[in-house]
Amino acid sequence: MKAPSYHVVTLFPEMFAALTGYGVSGRAVRKQLCSVKFWDPRDFTQDNYRTVDDRPFGGGPGMVMLAEPLDLALTAAKTVLRREGRVPRLIYLSPQGRRLDQALVEELGTAEALVLLAGRYEGIDERLFERHTLEEVSIGDYVLSGGELPAMVLLDALIRRIHGALGHADSAAEDSFADGLLDCPHYTRPEDYLGRRVPEVLRAGDHGEVARWRLRQALRRTRERRPELLAGRVLSGQEKVLLDELEHGSS
Repeated sequence: MKAPSYHVVTLFPEMFAALTGYGVSGRAVRKQLCSVKFWDPRDFTQDNYRTVDDRPFGGGPGMVMLAEPLDLALTAAKTVLRREGRVPRLIYLSPQGRRLDQALVEELGTAEALVLLAGRYEGIDERLFERHTLEEVSIGDYVLSGGELPAMVLLDALIRRIHGALGHADSAAEDSFADGLLDCPHYTRPEDYLGRRVPEVLRAGDHGEVARWRLRQALRRTRERRPELLAGRVLSGQEKVLLDELEHGSS
């Protein structure tokens, strides 16, 4: 299987050094577990000023990104990927899109190639949606200055799930939301810190009891902090027992 290829159309490719140069994602890129390529719309402009935006028809504040530079950049990225035998999905980072969650990360993680469009200003010319099959993805209901940070969030979530990206094979599976629950508490040395001790179950060496404790704590946190995650969840037999214990205050 080919390593996934991620192409980003952005006015600020230098911002992505935080992603490609550091941490888990940077290590994955260096190990060639995936590739990340950038396309600057300014390189596809036709005037001396490298203009990428203009005032909106109908008036109003702000600027709108021009169709042509983005169209040509997206087409160039798609052409490169198709020459490699890849069929990319095109993602526009937009507050109007589908909310990013772990299920969507897993879905997009099966794609062999993605082209991400990071917009700026008031958005992009609507005719780009007629020229390209753009899927819209949002990281939350708030306003940012551009799509670069959402693109980095999505890429980080995608890259860390690639086999070999994390130091331990089980790390991704045990993350928060990987199984639809919040994460359990974690402890490390020393056993006693300012009078607060690590729970005995974690020090006793019984792996079965440790797994049960961790699941119970994950259920507790999810019930207290994100109860909506449990509302639509199909509970396993053990989860039902543990939730019943929590309801009745059992230890």
